[in-house]
Amino acid sequence: MTIKTYTVNGVATLEIARPEKKNAITQAMYQAMADALRAADADPAVRAVLITGQPGIFTSGNDLEDFMAGPVRGEDAPTFQFMHALVDCGKPVIAAVTGAAIGIGTTMLLHCDFVFVADEARLAMPFVGLGLVPEFASSVVVPQLMGNVRAAEKLLLGDPFTGEQAVECGIANRVLPGSEVLNHARRVAERFNTLAPGAVRDSKKLIRDPQREAVKAAITREAQIFGARLRSPEAMEAFQAFFQKRVPDFSKFS
Repeated sequence: MTIKTYTVNGVATLEIARPEKKNAITQAMYQAMADALRAADADPAVRAVLITGQPGIFTSGNDLEDFMAGPVRGEDAPTFQFMHALVDCGKPVIAAVTGAAIGIGTTMLLHCDFVFVADEARLAMPFVGLGLVPEFASSVVVPQLMGNVRAAEKLLLGDPFTGEQAVECGIANRVLPGSEVLNHARRVAERFNTLAPGAVRDSKKLIRDPQREAVKAAITREAQIFGARLRSPEAMEAFQAFFQKRVPDFSKFS
């Protein structure tokens, strides 16, 4: 199983478990995560959701081979089901970033309520380098969090950044040693067992609702452009370069 799900002591855990592929996410994995998020949100025994990866790797982002074999079409695709399930989850979502978080590995953190990052983790949103555009409402949320100039570093240049920088930018709560991040995140998730669940849900709703429609509109707007760019010559050159382990050559494009 590439997505492990289990509930212990009121915490529903979604574990990305494909270390041999650096936890690259396929459409089937997105569907499994979407289903697990909806089930956790509907389960009265669940007080919080924990998303984590494997030691040294949270996720390297989309599995490009899977992506090219079955391009995402329409907002009923598993990728977008996962996005909407995370945005709509009424219970607290805690992320334990156990290592590198690339692409959607970073953008999903924008929609979690608590984010704890391993000290060796590196985050990046290298969409433009793949001939693509930002996704998961990052084109809206990232500039709001850190301002346009730092957002340009992250979204236009795709510059990687550390866990400490993620804390500084407002993406993460705290940086911890890699061996401690998951246990710390679980302890925070378990705190919701002692808090009034209705008050937690209503408080999260008050925090998130003012931005929810803008986030969903951005997901749709980005998806339209992202889908078109997947079929672009620039993206084809970037994907071929990735598989050939070379630097893409965009000099012929204008």
